Amino acid sequence: MESTTETLIGRAKEAFTRNDYVAALGDLEEVTRREPGFADAQNLLGLCRSLLGQPEAAVEAFQRATELNPGYVEATLNLAITLNDLGRYEEAREAFARASEADEEGGGGRYPSALSARLANQHQHLGDLYAEGGDLEAAAEQYARAKALRPRFVDIRNKLARTLLELGDISGALAELRSILEINPAFTAARANLGLAHFRHGELDAAEAEWRRCLAQQPTNAQVEGYLGMLARRSP
Repeated sequence: MESTTETLIGRAKEAFTRNDYVAALGDLEEVTRREPGFADAQNLLGLCRSLLGQPEAAVEAFQRATELNPGYVEATLNLAITLNDLGRYEEAREAFARASEADEEGGGGRYPSALSARLANQHQHLGDLYAEGGDLEAAAEQYARAKALRPRFVDIRNKLARTLLELGDISGALAELRSILEINPAFTAARANLGLAHFRHGELDAAEAEWRRCLAQQPTNAQVEGYLGMLARRSP
């Protein structure tokens, strides 16, 4: 039986903790293949690659994590450190500056920035567990708590939007997805979900427009191609 994405992530984290970076890398590569929009998995993938002596590949993973979540201070710092180690000093200085700006802008209210990020990720993890157990209302509550702590963690907000969509709160999902794309217009997974929200709202032209934009960003996105096929079957 194929392991779930959550199982792979948990196994990768356990392997990373015991310094088995090769095992962690294998699971994380499978996770990011299945779910390229998981910023946390991209960041951990970058750490594994860095520790295994693959700094250029690590940079790619850290960059992907920061593209998905512009407020991800830890991933931006990891990117800066790796760029510095590669001698790419100007890029490293820019990344350090972005990390500082994100830390100042993305604070978690009464909590220090680093702590608020950890708490947000814990709420995300709880949300994932509730979703796996079929309790979507509890999952949405946890994702909303994470959003309140770190509103620029757009990968978590995308999970909130998708959960709202599954709960039938299409208006809430649309508002959340539009807000996410204002922060990061290149977040293809969120744009694909925006198209799905339009589709479920009966706005077929708007759905097609968003999915076409997705393919312009990721021409080989099989999920979006499937959505367009579904749309074609729906059309008269």
